[in-house]
Amino acid sequence: MSDIVTIKGLKYGLQLTFANGASFDDVQANLLDKLQSGNGFFIRGTTVFVPKGYFAEEQNEALRKMFHRHGMLFSTELKRPNLAPPSRDTNNRASAQKSKESVEESQKMMVINHTVRGGQEVKANCSVLICGNVNPGAQVIAGGSIDIRGTCRGFVHAGAFGDKSACVVADRLMPVQIRIADLIARAPDDDIKVNQAERAMIKDNMIIFEPVAR
Repeated sequence: MSDIVTIKGLKYGLQLTFANGASFDDVQANLLDKLQSGNGFFIRGTTVFVPKGYFAEEQNEALRKMFHRHGMLFSTELKRPNLAPPSRDTNNRASAQKSKESVEESQKMMVINHTVRGGQEVKANCSVLICGNVNPGAQVIAGGSIDIRGTCRGFVHAGAFGDKSACVVADRLMPVQIRIADLIARAPDDDIKVNQAERAMIKDNMIIFEPVAR
């Protein structure tokens, strides 16, 4: 079911495409599974785009309600969202523009379809999805969350600009060092969760590790 829905990061949100022949029920079930997986990449406030005319209106409405329950927006029009109202005051306009740019940046996603090898460095102002491993000696630094569809044995820093809601998820989380915002931690020494994906996140002002369903 994992290939039914493909997610592409855009400048102003996420675009969904679907496997040929997939039924609406299959698409809806796959999306719900992704939304409930807790991987940190369906960020609240993000706009999700579905190709116009792909589904019937009542089906679009069902998807709209589902994304709304998870704090997200739904659209069939691929266009720049209105993120900040106009302001009369010059200072307010500058502040609104800065806030707008920050929201736009957080909605982006960098996708890397290979292993990050030792000596390589990935830097992004947004969230990062890595379809591969992060090897020892590699570094991944992201303004948002980091999702590694493989083993993490390198250095990872999520929420690099102070976002304490960011998290790090990996199929196997064994980083040399992990940072979230201004906090630092190492993976637990007891390597027993071989077949369990894990998430590192901030709770009570400290980084905790917990199992997570993929």
